[in-house]
Amino acid sequence: MKIGAVTIGQSPRVDVTPDIMPIFGEQVELIQAGALDGLSREEIERMAPKEDDYVLVSRLNDGSFAKFGESFILERMQQCIHRLEEQGAFLIMIFCAGSFPDVFQSKVPLVYPAKILNGLAKALSKNSNIIVITPDEQQIQQAYDQWGPIVKKVTPIPANPYGDIEEVYNAARKAKDIEADLIVMDCIGFTREAKNIVASISKKPVLLCRTTMARVVTELLDGQNI
Repeated sequence: MKIGAVTIGQSPRVDVTPDIMPIFGEQVELIQAGALDGLSREEIERMAPKEDDYVLVSRLNDGSFAKFGESFILERMQQCIHRLEEQGAFLIMIFCAGSFPDVFQSKVPLVYPAKILNGLAKALSKNSNIIVITPDEQQIQQAYDQWGPIVKKVTPIPANPYGDIEEVYNAARKAKDIEADLIVMDCIGFTREAKNIVASISKKPVLLCRTTMARVVTELLDGQNI
């Protein structure tokens, strides 16, 4: 069975697949498309977030990362969705934990990790108190805006999943000293290795964006003729 993935950066997301494909199993074929596919670094730099734009961070094919505004990529994401539909995707995952406006058109289910994480964190946080590890300092206010209506208390900590791993260690050490029920690693870029670091240092339960979404998708696939 084919399932699709739209990344807000460039595809294929070879950094994500090693953690999720073992969850899906050998009978699933992952097809990908990226909102920044085919663009040069210079073209992407011209997409820098405008004032009041929703800030996004994603990986590029050369292994580096870019920061850009959501307003520049919504139409490009829609084009990616159409391409994956034409290729026969049973469903399409959004490879980004950000919140998107309800503007996308699709003939197949769209799976947003943000909605999955929002629901699980609310259900699993006994005291409605969580820590959110987000990629960039510019996204801290966005974390408050996204999670404020979901839980009573949210503490954002910035750590770039595409940068020096020491940022993850620093975030884990900060999280250890903060009272919270659980930690949400709120970006598709965070790896299982990063999750293990955060969990072992903080001594708190951790929800990892990419594997949480993959396991939910597997539940949707269960029983299908694959």
